[in-house]
Amino acid sequence: MKLWWRRIAVIFITILTLGIYTPTNLLEIDADKQEDSSVSSSPDIEVTSVLKEPTSSYIVKDAREAYLEHLHEEAKELSLEKFGPRIAEKLENEFTAVILPQIEAVLNDFVGHSQDYKDIAITEKPSSGYGERIFNISNHSTNETLAKFHVRRENRPLEGYYFNFHYHLKEDGFQKHYKIGDIYWDKNTPPKWMA
Repeated sequence: MKLWWRRIAVIFITILTLGIYTPTNLLEIDADKQEDSSVSSSPDIEVTSVLKEPTSSYIVKDAREAYLEHLHEEAKELSLEKFGPRIAEKLENEFTAVILPQIEAVLNDFVGHSQDYKDIAITEKPSSGYGERIFNISNHSTNETLAKFHVRRENRPLEGYYFNFHYHLKEDGFQKHYKIGDIYWDKNTPPKWMA
């Protein structure tokens, strides 16, 4: 279903922007034709030469950077899927500004320390209900889970409910909590995940 919405959005944007973009190469050719016709019609105009350089430049991304960008996007999608529409509506901006950069930094460390960066992948889907799991990071070549990213609800007395984002590492048997950050919800009980 999401794929169809994306296709419809691309078609809609294409139709809306039709004719707004004009390739610069065509503008230069038209300008040359207009200069030639105006020079021949009026003898008072001085002709100066202009050095023409290609105006388009291409940005080539490093393969590792492109892969990291893909992992970052997948982590964000899975996190928002975990929240569900009711929680995401309230937390998305703060999550994107505060928590997501921390998750991306951890992903960067895993990809940076990996011999073959394409072995690092995001596995597991978010758990619903009251489960903590957002996603796991695994190594495909060794089939081992390297890290588990979780979010837990905390009811702090006299303060209200917070969402505690943290991750666990394989090195300590997934026992220690490595804190990413907290986001305040409200004094009222938050809905179940994916609700």
